Amino acid sequence: MTQQPASPGLAPAFAPGGVLRASINLGNPILAHRDPASGEPAGVSVDLAREFGRRLGVPVELVAFERAALSVDAVRAERADIGFFAVDPARGEGLRFTAPYVLIEGAYLVLQASPVSENGQVDREGTRISVGAGSAYDLFLSREIREAEIVRLEGAPRALAALRAREVEVAAGIRQLLEAEAARAEGVRVLPGRFMVIRQAMGVPAGRGTAAQELLASFVEEMKAVGFVADALKRHGVEGAIVAPAG
Repeated sequence: MTQQPASPGLAPAFAPGGVLRASINLGNPILAHRDPASGEPAGVSVDLAREFGRRLGVPVELVAFERAALSVDAVRAERADIGFFAVDPARGEGLRFTAPYVLIEGAYLVLQASPVSENGQVDREGTRISVGAGSAYDLFLSREIREAEIVRLEGAPRALAALRAREVEVAAGIRQLLEAEAARAEGVRVLPGRFMVIRQAMGVPAGRGTAAQELLASFVEEMKAVGFVADALKRHGVEGAIVAPAG
């Protein structure tokens, strides 16, 4: 791809310091992870950040975080210029989102011996659900759960460990991570179906203006349309996530 953005004069709105700082959430390994050889961030989000920087004609600095909430805060506070987040109303203040580029399922993990067999049985009094604090599924369940207790922990690995330790009855998370946890060792299983669809989008600080948001939104739509996102998913071996429809 060699096409340049329609409004290259907007580069200063995205990279006022001459470098595009991209906030990368390593807490979602479906879209970003550390390369085992180099230790540097890699993945679908990283590929999109580098392509967008190329189009703006500026170098890209990857600012990596282990949790989604920290990644969001960095963009909101303008310590980063763009980010990759799940769209959620609770994250709207101070940010402007594009349409999603990838859709991911949120699911539940339970102990093998649990009497719970479907998602509708989770929201009951006496049930504790562990989540990664500030994650998309934490924000969603905080609005939707009525009877069960939400136990917020530091990151997805801790939330999954809480289930195996019998500290909770259910763990919520990204389906692919839960399936990997169930395959890693016996004793847990993933409930069928999903309780939410996680809509992964790009975001920019609200203070950068409407024109900047529109350019970023246009970039995302093109990346979906020309197959860039689909190719990145395949290249990084991502299964279970799908390219979002046109926004």
